[in-house]
Amino acid sequence: MSDEDLWRVLRGIADMPYGAGQIAALEQLLRRVDAADDRHLAFVTRMQATTGYVYGGEPAKSFVTFSWCLSEFDRDPQPYHQRHLHQLLWHFKYMVSGLLKFPEVPLDRTYAVLDDMERRYRAGGHSLQTVHKHRFRVADHVGDAEAAAHWYRLWQTTPRDDLSDCAGCDPTSQVGYLADTGRDAEAVALAEPVLAGRLTCTEQPQSILTALLLPYLRTGRGESARDAHREAYRKLRGSLADLWDIGDHVEFCTLTGNEARAVELVERHLDWLDRPPSPAAAMHFAATAAAALRQAGGATVYRRAAEGRPAAEVPASALADELARTATELAARFDARNGTSHQSQWIERRLAVRPDGEHLPLSASVRRRPSRPGGDAPAGAAASSERPGRAPVEVSTVALPTDADDLLTLAEESWGRHDRATFRAALAAYDDRFDAAALPARTVAHRLAMRAAERGDEDDVEGAVELNRAALELYRSAGEELPAQVVAGRLGVLLTRADEHAEEGLTLVREAAETLDRLGDARQRAAGYDRLALALLHRQRWADALSALDRVPADAGGDTHLAARVALHRAHLLEQSDRVDEARAAAENARRIARELGIDELVVAACLTCARTVDDPAEAVVACDEALRVASADAELPVRVARARALLSAGRAADAVDDFVEAVTLCVERGAEGDAFLRWELANAYRVVGRLAEAAEVAEEAVLGLDRLGAQAEADRCRHLLAGVYSGLGEIDPALALLEQLAVNLDGPDNLPNRAQVLEEAGGILYDADRDAVAAERFAAAASAYRLAELPLDELRARRREAYAWFWSDNLPEAVRVVELADGLASALAGQAEPTPPVTYELAMTAETGARVLTGEGRADEALERLAGVPDRLRSIEAFGEAAQVEVLVGELLLRLDRPSEAEPLLRRVLGGLPAGSRPVRQTAWLLARALDLLDRSDEAAALRQKHDLDPDD
Repeated sequence: MSDEDLWRVLRGIADMPYGAGQIAALEQLLRRVDAADDRHLAFVTRMQATTGYVYGGEPAKSFVTFSWCLSEFDRDPQPYHQRHLHQLLWHFKYMVSGLLKFPEVPLDRTYAVLDDMERRYRAGGHSLQTVHKHRFRVADHVGDAEAAAHWYRLWQTTPRDDLSDCAGCDPTSQVGYLADTGRDAEAVALAEPVLAGRLTCTEQPQSILTALLLPYLRTGRGESARDAHREAYRKLRGSLADLWDIGDHVEFCTLTGNEARAVELVERHLDWLDRPPSPAAAMHFAATAAAALRQAGGATVYRRAAEGRPAAEVPASALADELARTATELAARFDARNGTSHQSQWIERRLAVRPDGEHLPLSASVRRRPSRPGGDAPAGAAASSERPGRAPVEVSTVALPTDADDLLTLAEESWGRHDRATFRAALAAYDDRFDAAALPARTVAHRLAMRAAERGDEDDVEGAVELNRAALELYRSAGEELPAQVVAGRLGVLLTRADEHAEEGLTLVREAAETLDRLGDARQRAAGYDRLALALLHRQRWADALSALDRVPADAGGDTHLAARVALHRAHLLEQSDRVDEARAAAENARRIARELGIDELVVAACLTCARTVDDPAEAVVACDEALRVASADAELPVRVARARALLSAGRAADAVDDFVEAVTLCVERGAEGDAFLRWELANAYRVVGRLAEAAEVAEEAVLGLDRLGAQAEADRCRHLLAGVYSGLGEIDPALALLEQLAVNLDGPDNLPNRAQVLEEAGGILYDADRDAVAAERFAAAASAYRLAELPLDELRARRREAYAWFWSDNLPEAVRVVELADGLASALAGQAEPTPPVTYELAMTAETGARVLTGEGRADEALERLAGVPDRLRSIEAFGEAAQVEVLVGELLLRLDRPSEAEPLLRRVLGGLPAGSRPVRQTAWLLARALDLLDRSDEAAALRQKHDLDPDD
């Protein structure tokens, strides 16, 4: 590479985001620079590397590059050294701050750097304001309160100059000191005008917002504290260099009673402790993480794999102990270096942090403060049974019989009627009054069957199977054939839920149905075939299950409750068979019967089936509303999810957000799996409603949860959503990082179209950010993937965009090369007998792109030839804006070819059809004025320029 090429690479690296990628690029460039033996380039590259190491999370490496630059500056001063003197003096601040963070660096070395800094500042006639500030920081670090107060006063009273920290960073340090010394109100007052101004520093406003978390909280500004946390953490979350500040946010979550969010933050950044930016940052984060994990009860934390350590779920308590040891050991190393006990005492206070004061909700995905797993709800949290919509526990008012068999009969009848209160009361009375040893076998078998029903209600399938087997054996030994077949049918249904017992289950339930058909009454026959249908439904044999239900009479043998269940099962089977209209009718029938019977459980199930099968989303919302009114606490979660989806489909995204948040909250409260999937849906709802910051926050949580579950396909789809949200927020680099990760994850033959799509999207983001050369590379990669996926139209579009990107990056040779590739693709597509509108569009726009590129090469005649007939083709597919754009280019080319008489009417017609005030209007007016000048109609040209406020010299 020539020196000129190396300088160009350095400029490109300077545009990269801080982090591991930029550092790797800088280190690769340094090797080439040293080989080229260009002292100026070597100096500037190391100056850039010093900044890159500090903000990229590897400050220890900056000590080496800074020392090299300082020695080079002193050894043989050159004119270029003087041009970079201000930056070199600025880097002294990085060194003082950085050296404090490594306990292996003697404190004397830090003082020596400070003294050298002061000497050079004095020699250059600079203010010592920032020197005093850094002497204050050293005193504060070692715990010398008197010296810290002294240097703080000097820092505040010494005039600022162009080497002082920015208007955001200076106040940030002041806010931290005021907060540490109990002057919270002063800290907030100091910060308010700073936040009201314009902050453009790399570290702001996230640093000052982080410093304000506790002052806001302690002065009663809870909403300001919450907003500061959300805004600052969003900006910090991707920066390894900011691990210390992230620890402050973990501590803030713990203090405000947001234990679940604190643990999520710990889990998200835990692996950063494997590569911390400094021991100080590791110490602080480990301490705040340990305090958070101590509030997590019996929860576990997912820890990613590292060298010598596999990925695993780790008990929060054990991890808390490990991190506490890490923090205290590091604090002891700092104290040994400093000769004080200040850091150990400070870490001890961090480890002792507990929730304090009123709960301050922070999460965009969890509404209430979840109770601790396995423990009581924290003070101030409402128990779930106290929240609106929770039905009270039902108490039976039925007079209970005294006979054992009558009690069991009542229990069975109540179970069939979904009267769980009477069911439980009858069984409790039986258990209180009777001893199984004194009862006949059929009675004991009946009680076993009812115990199985209880276990089934609790979703304890294994327990229900064991009890039904025991009941079946007793009934058979007692010669009770009919009740034995009823139990055999129930047992068969349970067994078909598991693959390994499915055949046994089907045999049992089929034989039971056939026996009951011969020997049982009408209700028993109906119930037998309903059980057979349910078993077949479990095995996804929809047609066979429907055939079984067809043998159940409409009145279900006179049992209306059974008729409601049969209608519901039929609706589900028809839905699975894609017979949607019939499914909806069956669900409405089940809904009607369940309403008449007052069985809320069946009403809910029928309403949810109706919601899934209706055509109109508004009707689905109505069905979900009915379900929500009568749903029990246990049934609320699926109803909330269904209602949220219906609201989103009905265009009521804001209302859907509330239901999704409630669903996530219920999921977390119950320790149920699936909250990651719900967060994904919630993130999308936030996106639809335009609340992008919350969408990003929740999508980030969802990606972590989905990765944890091993659901890579869903995690990748959520990453794609998140990349779009980041792009909408203007967070270009995080969006690109996600798209790059997706491209890697999708690197397989089955995923080529999706891989191509994300590469093209990355190219689009880069192109919009004027990073055209890198954009061109992404478009090229997308085109290659589209070619492998045999998607020629998409390949053409990607090549067209690549050519434009090379064109705007001033790399005309590459642009011409890609235009030639695109022309070959276009030629193949143009051979279609009747091109579709998308093909017509791409062929036309490829012609326009080629014309632009050829114009840039000075080949206006060839460019004009390419555009013949293109506007008409675009208008034929109603692409009127693009047609006008091409005609303006035609007008420009006619002027370049000295054909103003042809350009003038064309441009006048185009100008008349453009919306007033738009950018194309000004461009077209300018060209038209130029045409009029060339036609010696300068008065008309002047009037046109005046009308459109055009500069004649532009």
